[in-house]
Amino acid sequence: MTEMTFLAQELAEKAGTRRIAIGIAGGPGVGKSTLAAELVEALNQTTPGEAALVPMDGFHMKHAKLEAMGQTDYKGAPHTFEGEAFVAFLKALKAATGPMSGPGYSRKIEDTVEDAFTVAPQAKILVVEGNYLLLPEAPWDGVKPLLDFCAFIAVPRDLVEARLLKRHAAEGLFTEERNRAHIARNDLPNFDRVMGSQDRADVIIELDTVA
Repeated sequence: MTEMTFLAQELAEKAGTRRIAIGIAGGPGVGKSTLAAELVEALNQTTPGEAALVPMDGFHMKHAKLEAMGQTDYKGAPHTFEGEAFVAFLKALKAATGPMSGPGYSRKIEDTVEDAFTVAPQAKILVVEGNYLLLPEAPWDGVKPLLDFCAFIAVPRDLVEARLLKRHAAEGLFTEERNRAHIARNDLPNFDRVMGSQDRADVIIELDTVA
């Protein structure tokens, strides 16, 4: 994380007054959110307010919309996100000169939450984290050109499966049988798909443990 902190600071310095975006990509359950939050914290310890976290998860389609589409079993797959809206939001955020709020995702209700975070005008470094930042298919192919640097987090598949089981069970919303079926049907295929995009990253960080 120290190297990523120095890299982000160096890129921000070279960018002058321009706001930059650092991507943290990887499949579900690899610890992207934790690593991205740690990077933001490290940057802000040096220069308070310099960095802001921008999660992709807030751009899940609303659960009611997925129900209407008959796609709740595939929630979390690329087509169940508002991908075009995410690209437009990130583009606007990089150019914004005033405060700008974005949506988040709550695992307690398994749905999106409006205005979950606000990026202040002084934030120079956006730390963007999500599964599909490097997918080459539209509309996701619009993300990479907006990133000044992107790291891909690679974790062994068996560790990811264990992490996902723990995550799905944490809120107690579903049975273990349902969780195992969802992971096999949806999460692991999404993980495999994302792993195929790692060669588009600027650096690959291999981890053999998941927090």
